[in-house]
This record gives sequence, structure tokens and C-alpha cells, in this order.
Amino acid sequence: MGLFRFLLLLLLLVPVLEIYLLIKVGGVIGALPTVFLVVFTAVLGALLVRAQGFATLGRVREALARGEVPALQMLEGMVLLVSGVLLLTPGFFTDTLGFLCLVPAIRQRLIMGFLKRAGVVTGQKPAPAKDEGPRTLEGEYWRNDERR
Repeated sequence: MGLFRFLLLLLLLVPVLEIYLLIKVGGVIGALPTVFLVVFTAVLGALLVRAQGFATLGRVREALARGEVPALQMLEGMVLLVSGVLLLTPGFFTDTLGFLCLVPAIRQRLIMGFLKRAGVVTGQKPAPAKDEGPRTLEGEYWRNDERR
């Protein structure tokens, strides 16, 4: 399945699921409590994202002070941004996904899974070697003082 089809399917199914859940929950607890619950999760989520964002920013500063590249912390910041968007989107399904992204262990597993799938070496666990044989990179080079 291509990325376009996946996004199209996602853009169609998520709102339908959210509407279904809002109707079901509203039927059980009532309309006003449902609206209150949606607003409450948005406010609570925004406060939690803000707090974890500042903590992640502190870890970025510490890594930079040690002379390290804060790549994992930057990816955590991106996941927190997505989490904030999910939490501010009205609905229970997106709120659940947003709150799951706020759990540090889940967030780090998500990032490590993404990096593993992308083939990035993180230094934490060596990636299994693929037996692809020798790789040759072809190209041209020249010295700056011998430029054509």
C-alpha cells in the first residue's frame, strides 16, 4: 500500500471512528459530560506535553553541553509535538494515542523502532549485519588546489 493510499485511508477512518466513539460515550454518560471530558483531556494533554517538552529541552541542553548530538532527544521532541496535536484534536481515539506517546518508555520504543526500520545505527544495540556483500561507491574527487 502506498503512502498516499495509507494517508487517505487514515484521513477517512479516523474521523469516522472519532464520531462513533463520541456518539457511544455521549449515549452512556450524556452530551455535556462528553464535551467536558473532551475539553478536559485537551487541557490536561497540553499541560503534560508542555512539561515533558521542557524536560526534553533540558536533556537536549545537557547533551549539547557534553558535546554530544542530541538526535534521540530531538526525535522525542517531534513525537511530543505529534502527541500534542493528537491531544488537541477532539476525540477519544486520538487522545488515547496522544497519551500513549506521553509515556516515556512507549515513546522511546516507538523512536527506536522507527530508527531500526529506517536502518539508522543508534549505538545502543548493534543492528544485525546483513550479508549484502561488498559495497562500492563510485564518484569523482579532486583537490581544491587542482580543480579543473
